[in-house]
Amino acid sequence: MNPRVFGITGWKNSGKTTLTVKLVNELTRRGWKVSTVKHAHHDFDIDKEGTDSFRHRKAGAGEVAIVSDRRWALMHELVSESEPTLADIIARFAPCDLILVEGYKREGHKKIETRRTEGRSGGRLTTGDPSIVAIASDYPILDETVPVYELDDIAALADLIERETELSR
Repeated sequence: MNPRVFGITGWKNSGKTTLTVKLVNELTRRGWKVSTVKHAHHDFDIDKEGTDSFRHRKAGAGEVAIVSDRRWALMHELVSESEPTLADIIARFAPCDLILVEGYKREGHKKIETRRTEGRSGGRLTTGDPSIVAIASDYPILDETVPVYELDDIAALADLIERETELSR
């Protein structure tokens, strides 16, 4: 079975992470098992200098797993490889009801575009992306061809995601 995938996209500082967190909270409260993918456009580290796993990685380990009785993480170093595709990442996930994807503007899954007054103005993503099915904004928008929701109307946005991904009990 292919997992249900739905995205939250937008320009920098448009509220993507805040909305994603609130949607995960609401959808899990409704009983769904939700996983997430966050795309980063820069070098990032989930490891801190001096930790054992950091030392393993810096010594040349291609993959390092950190495992405890509460969680586990797998870090994979991209030495001479390209960034994996979204499909490659999703294929590694355990079964769940829904995968929320933050970022990945150019992928073809259905998405909500976030817009905030303080966010970077990079233009309307809806103009070139037919997979955007709605906008979540903190200011009124009148000239769009997709529905516009209040950025804080989490219940309505979760309802939209359930409809668009055909999540039902």
